[in-house]
Amino acid sequence: MSAQEQPLRPRAATAQSADDINDTIHDDRHGPQMTNASEGPKEKEVSSPRRITITIGEALEATALTAGDRAVDYGDAAAIQAAEVRATGRTSIVPGGVAAAAQSAASRNARATCERDKTKLSEILSDASSKLPCDKAVTRRDAEGVIGAEVRNDPNLCTRPGGVAASVAAAARLNSQNSADVKHN
Repeated sequence: MSAQEQPLRPRAATAQSADDINDTIHDDRHGPQMTNASEGPKEKEVSSPRRITITIGEALEATALTAGDRAVDYGDAAAIQAAEVRATGRTSIVPGGVAAAAQSAASRNARATCERDKTKLSEILSDASSKLPCDKAVTRRDAEGVIGAEVRNDPNLCTRPGGVAASVAAAARLNSQNSADVKHN
């Protein structure tokens, strides 16, 4: 993965006193230095704007929020498998991973007679980013692969609004817009 495709994740904000905050300053004689914020105002090094990208794992987690109450079916399992394969770069699914859990849930759900006994998407996709051994920013090509997998395995040959394919496609669209905005600035 190139440095350009590396996703940047927002860091959690923590409360600190002014004495605890260390800032990086740039001194022409000595280069970047660490200084205590209580020493007074100094020229701070200006960094380039951060480019925020959405990863495949984060797109799967978004599906848990938008369609999490829906039972996992074969179309969902295929789309999740396609997403996992693209995120990891492997040609097969990870044993015990998100895709394996989705395939197992789809098989169980096909045999279940009661709706409340079926495994829901939220149960499979919550914390998907942490369940993937590696993750990458969603691209248009990733979205096309996930959409194709969901369509091929859906009895009506379509994707579902808010489903796996829709979430991955939305993430790819946002990533594409973000990279276009960075190029124009």
